[in-house]
Amino acid sequence: MEIERKWRMRQKPALPERTHRRVLQSYLCLLPEVRIRRYEDLMNPGCVSYDLTIKSEGTLAREEIIKELSAQEYEALLGMLGGRAPIVKDHRTYDYAGYTLEYSEVDPGTSTGFSYAEVEFPTVAEAEAFRAPDWFGTESTQDTLFRMKTYWKDTRLSGESEDESAKWR
Repeated sequence: MEIERKWRMRQKPALPERTHRRVLQSYLCLLPEVRIRRYEDLMNPGCVSYDLTIKSEGTLAREEIIKELSAQEYEALLGMLGGRAPIVKDHRTYDYAGYTLEYSEVDPGTSTGFSYAEVEFPTVAEAEAFRAPDWFGTESTQDTLFRMKTYWKDTRLSGESEDESAKWR
């Protein structure tokens, strides 16, 4: 079970970085959500890993299954997407208030690029009790339109329009 809250952020946290990775994320299916990712550890050059993730519907809490992939499995699945470019994330983690704060800049330098943060919790009660500081930005946990799979659909499947682009900024 994944229990997490999300916020739209305007800038990178002013905290010491714990990790820094470049993530390439693509979707094989939107319902259920099935995605593949390639992780490049920018703090340890040459360290690359891959996974396949399946997620149920939901907002604060949802089922999640993650399976490690080989480079060959990842490339084979990526090849099934008809040349669609993966979403690029500049992903960093930080320690904050006893939790891991994950911050991602999505498709940096593009007209649809944006930033967001997530914090995962061990229980729903802890997630609900957490009080985010103002600098976290606007919470989007319950916003079902603010999902990476929706961003994929808007920017990779339907062709980007100016209206679609504006909602992600």
